[in-house]
Amino acid sequence: MKYEKKAPLVWNGKSLELLDQRFLPHQQIIVEVTNVKECYNAIRDMVVRGAPLIGFTGIWGAVLSCLNDGDFEKDITYLKEARPTAVNLVYELNRCLEIFRSFGNEGLKDRIIDFANQQMEKLGKDNQKMADLALDYMDNNHKSEKYTFLTICNTGYLACGPMGTALGVISNANSKNRLIKAYATETRPYLQGSRLTAYEMMTEEIPFEIIVEGAFSYLLKNRKIDAIFAGADRIARNGDTANKIGTSTLAIVAKEYGIPFFIVAPTSSFDLQIDHGDQIPIELRDEKEITHIFEKPIAPTGARALNPSFDVTSSKHITGIFCENGVITDFDPDNVRRIVKGE
Repeated sequence: MKYEKKAPLVWNGKSLELLDQRFLPHQQIIVEVTNVKECYNAIRDMVVRGAPLIGFTGIWGAVLSCLNDGDFEKDITYLKEARPTAVNLVYELNRCLEIFRSFGNEGLKDRIIDFANQQMEKLGKDNQKMADLALDYMDNNHKSEKYTFLTICNTGYLACGPMGTALGVISNANSKNRLIKAYATETRPYLQGSRLTAYEMMTEEIPFEIIVEGAFSYLLKNRKIDAIFAGADRIARNGDTANKIGTSTLAIVAKEYGIPFFIVAPTSSFDLQIDHGDQIPIELRDEKEITHIFEKPIAPTGARALNPSFDVTSSKHITGIFCENGVITDFDPDNVRRIVKGE
């Protein structure tokens, strides 16, 4: 079957058209978002997901506030509450607030539309830069003609809009004929890996296999994995990183087997206001994401479930973090801040 590559977010001039990622890969349903409440629901209910794309969706939510003559500051505060862990949403909405406080309502809609387009263009360029940095790092430190990589969750164009972050490294290597194979985790409970990462790899003709998270140790012990690349929803000043649940486990197992483990994330994913990962709020999602699949029960009726959506990977288990300003391998907070700020 031929899978078509479709943009996850399109602004049509009056509303936001979102590719509903809950129904991929087998259904390509477009959700039209016309107001702030619908935008909040699309973020909260995971019509869109992935830290960068959540941030972009928030910006277009700010545009919808202008179109609907809403209370701009109140709408921004409301949108910030849609997903608590990914820092990009708050980061981008705060920048929309800065525009409002600098210029007021006059021309606000057009200013924020320009800002949204600039940010999406910038992220595409920055992600390409990170992908090139990662491949150069591998060539300089783990020389091989071709590589086999592992990634977790989904960090491709469906999560970012333009080119992906961690999955962008894999896409970049494949486009240069430098990739043997990629492994993608299934990513329970919402299956972003087997549904979305696999879908993206099919659209880009990347050779891959899916693994369940329980296969981490088997894979790293019995197959040659050159490196692991993961994304980030929030990074503390000491390099501790919140990402999809299971990432910390993968990093710990990778350390045991001596496999380099990297984070790939734009500077907007860093929260320099917090010292360490214990200060990152962890979103607890609906139990039904574990006990049901597409509203069909897979657990006994009445069974309870604990569903943290993220965990925090300690920087001691991270080989390096690639951002658009370079690679961070020294997680001294002052060094992290210097590179993130581009100083």
